[in-house]
Amino acid sequence: MAEPDPRRDLTPAERKALARTPAQAFRHGLIQSLPFLLVLAPFGLLFGVVASEAGLHLPQVMGFSVLVLAGASQFTAVQLMSEHTPALIVIITAIAVNLRMAMYSASMVPWLGGASPRQRGLIAYLLIDQTFAMSVQHYEKHPRLSMAQRIGYFMGAAAGCCLPWAIATAAGHMLGRAIPSGLALDFALPITFLAMIGPMLRTPAHIAAALVSIIASLVFAFLPTGMGLFIAAPLAMLTGAGVEIWMERRREAQA
Repeated sequence: MAEPDPRRDLTPAERKALARTPAQAFRHGLIQSLPFLLVLAPFGLLFGVVASEAGLHLPQVMGFSVLVLAGASQFTAVQLMSEHTPALIVIITAIAVNLRMAMYSASMVPWLGGASPRQRGLIAYLLIDQTFAMSVQHYEKHPRLSMAQRIGYFMGAAAGCCLPWAIATAAGHMLGRAIPSGLALDFALPITFLAMIGPMLRTPAHIAAALVSIIASLVFAFLPTGMGLFIAAPLAMLTGAGVEIWMERRREAQA
């Protein structure tokens, strides 16, 4: 007697995702990342302008964008450097701003933890807000993807986000003051995070964690150099985990 096909219960979209080769998964991730250019390009241009006004040369700007590859911490570091802040404080503050990357990494382990050490190192380097949000949503939507398909999708998303970011920062530095100050390129940062976070608020645990993070960030905004993030982030994670545990126990009680 023939065994039932485990893929018979899949939707057409799931079958299509599972049928992609790693190269096709790469192209799919690349295409899906293109809308982020609407916010990444202005944000990158703005960093290039700010870095130019702070006195950084083009190689230094590109060093920031290629080595650090994290917009928020790049802005923070340049601002502190322009105020002649000690290097140790600049480094500690940039790390504090980027603490969310540790949470991102933990969330990616169930999906990409089985990759080779070299692949995990490259993924860690290319892990930014956009690649994390895109990849996690894609993996949760298609949990049966192979490791090669998951990596291919992530690399495609990274190619569509990270390379344009570096190009935009270089363009911003070269254009410098030619960009009108009234253009308000800084709108890109809040819009980027809203576009990423909005689709991910699908459960009460997600919503509770988001609300706690917002409230805690506002309450501890008086702390210097973004140190309130050290408090807001753990509180949000604990809240989300607590709501998830409470909902699971409630489901078990009702079963």
